[in-house]
Amino acid sequence: MHIEKHILDNVNIWLTPTFDEKTQTEIKEMMTSSPKELEESFYKNLEFGTGGMRGIMGVGTNRINKYTLGKNTQGISDYMKKVFPGEELKVAIAYDCRHNSDTLAKVVADVFSANGIKVYLFSELRPTPELSFALKYLNCHAGIVLTASHNPPEYNGYKVYWQDGGQLVPPQDAEIIEIIEALQYDQINFKANENLIEYIDKKIDDAFVKSTIENASFDTPAEAKKNLNIVYTALHGTSIKSIPEVLSKAGYSNVNSVPEQAIPDGNFPTVKSPNPEEPEALTMALALAEKLHADIVVGTDPDADRLGVAVRENDGKMILLNGNQTMVLMTAFLLEQWKKEGKITGKEFIGSTIVSTPMMLELGSAYGVECKVGLTGFKWIAKMIKDFPNQKFIGGGEESFGFMVGDAVRDKDAVGATLLICEIAAQAKANGSSLYKELLNLYVDFGFYKEYLISITKKGIEGANEIKQMMIDLRENPLKEINGQRVLMVEDYQNATAKNLFTDEIEELKIPKSNVLIYYLEDGTKICARPSGTEPKIKFYFSVNEPLETVENASEVEKALDQKIKNIVAEMQLQ
Repeated sequence: MHIEKHILDNVNIWLTPTFDEKTQTEIKEMMTSSPKELEESFYKNLEFGTGGMRGIMGVGTNRINKYTLGKNTQGISDYMKKVFPGEELKVAIAYDCRHNSDTLAKVVADVFSANGIKVYLFSELRPTPELSFALKYLNCHAGIVLTASHNPPEYNGYKVYWQDGGQLVPPQDAEIIEIIEALQYDQINFKANENLIEYIDKKIDDAFVKSTIENASFDTPAEAKKNLNIVYTALHGTSIKSIPEVLSKAGYSNVNSVPEQAIPDGNFPTVKSPNPEEPEALTMALALAEKLHADIVVGTDPDADRLGVAVRENDGKMILLNGNQTMVLMTAFLLEQWKKEGKITGKEFIGSTIVSTPMMLELGSAYGVECKVGLTGFKWIAKMIKDFPNQKFIGGGEESFGFMVGDAVRDKDAVGATLLICEIAAQAKANGSSLYKELLNLYVDFGFYKEYLISITKKGIEGANEIKQMMIDLRENPLKEINGQRVLMVEDYQNATAKNLFTDEIEELKIPKSNVLIYYLEDGTKICARPSGTEPKIKFYFSVNEPLETVENASEVEKALDQKIKNIVAEMQLQ
C-alpha cells in the first residue's frame, strides 16, 4: 500500500539510535507485516483533549509509549522552569490499574527528576481524585496521572494537573504543547536522579480519606447509615484503595463489595467495558443487590473519577440513573444543606457544562445561587473555582457520571460522590422516602427533564474524516425544524456565536472556542453535537422536558418524553 511521505519521515526518525532496539524491531516488523497499522501509528501526534492525552499503547507518534510520554514530560519540565524561575519545583504522580501504568509512571518520574524536579510518586495505584488532592496537599506545581479512564484495555493516557489541583487549561495547555512540539526526541533526558524521587502512600491516603469525609458528610444519623444496604463495585479499578475505607470510617457498615471485581486488573475480565455509564458494567453488582435486597448500587470506573448509581423504583425494580439525574440529586441536596446551615449569602455557585441538563440552571435559580456553565470536562469547573476566588463553590458535575463536592479535589471525584450519594440515600430511607422518590419530587418542583446520549464510533483516519464531515454538514446546513418544532437558536462554540434563527440576530459566546454545536427548539428541547476529545467518537446529547404536576403522573410523562427523543433521533437519522 502507498504510505504518505510525512508518515515515512516520522517512521525513519524512530529508526535512529535515539530509540531502543526493541522499538526499532517492532517498527521494522510493522513495515513488512502491518503497513496499515504502521500508518495508524505514525500519521499524527497524539493530541491533548478534554481529558488530557489518551491513546492506544504501542510504538509511534500516535501511540502511548515511553517516548511520547517522555517528550510530554520534558516539555512540561522546560515550561515549569520558565514560568517558575528560581523555585524548588515539585510534581506529584499517580497511576491506575492499566497495563504499563506503573512502568510509564516511573518513566515520567525519571524524566522530571533528570530535570532537577522533585517528584512525589505514589508507591501503588491510586484514584485520580487523590492525585488532585495530593498535588495541593504537598504544594506541588504540577501533577500527572497515568490513566485512560474507562477506555478499552489497549489504551492508556496522561493527564496533566496544575498548581490549583485542576487539569491543564488555556493558556498553559497551548504554551506547553508548543514547547513539546518543538522538542526533538533526542532532547528527552531519561537519566533519573533517584534522590529526587520520593514514594508516597499512607500519609496522603489518610489525609485524603479525612478530607473526603469532612466534605461529603452531612449529619446523617448513625442508625440511618447502618440501615442503608449498599452494593459497591470497583470494576477492577483503583477506587478499592479508598471507597471501602471512606464508607467504613464515615459509619456505613453494611457495604457489600462485588468480590470478582474488587481486584485491580487492566484486562477488566468481567465486563465488556469498565464504564459505569453502561448498564452492562453493573450487571454483577445488580445481581448481588437483588440477592441482598440492597437499597443502592454504586460502581466506579478504573481511575475512580466517575460513578454509576442504581436505585429502586417505586415498584422495587433496580434502575440505573444517568449522570444528569445523579448530578441533580446531589446538587439539590447540597443546596438544601447549605440553605439549612444559613451559608447561602449570594456569593456561592454551582458548576455544570454546556452538554449537561438545563435543570441545573433551574436549581441554582431556586436557591439564589449562580450556576456557571462551561465547556465539557471538569477542568473547566476547576477553572471556575480558580477564576472566581471571591465566590464559594458548592458542588457541580457533568452528564458523563462525574461530580465534585466542594473544592478540596479539583476534578470529578467518585470517592467523595459515593459518600455523598450514600448520605442522601440514608437520609431519604430514614425519612420513609428513597433516592428515586427524591428525584421525582425534584421533577415536580422544577419540571421533568429527560436526557439521552448517542455515541457513534468512527475509528482511524477514515473515521476522523467522517466525524469532521458530520460537523461540517451540521454547521453549514443547520436544521430548521426537528420533530415538528422550529429551531429557535443555534450555538456554535467553534465560531463563538449564537444565532437566533427567528430574527437572524447573532450574539457572541463568552466561552472558550470548542468544536460543539447546540440546537435549541421552541419547546425547550436541546440537542448538542460534539466530537469526543479523547475517543474516536461523535456524541449527540438530547434534553427534553415537560411539567410534572404530581409524582403519580411521572410514568406517563416519562413515556411521552421518551417518545419525543425517539422521534428526534429517527428524524436526524442517527440510529
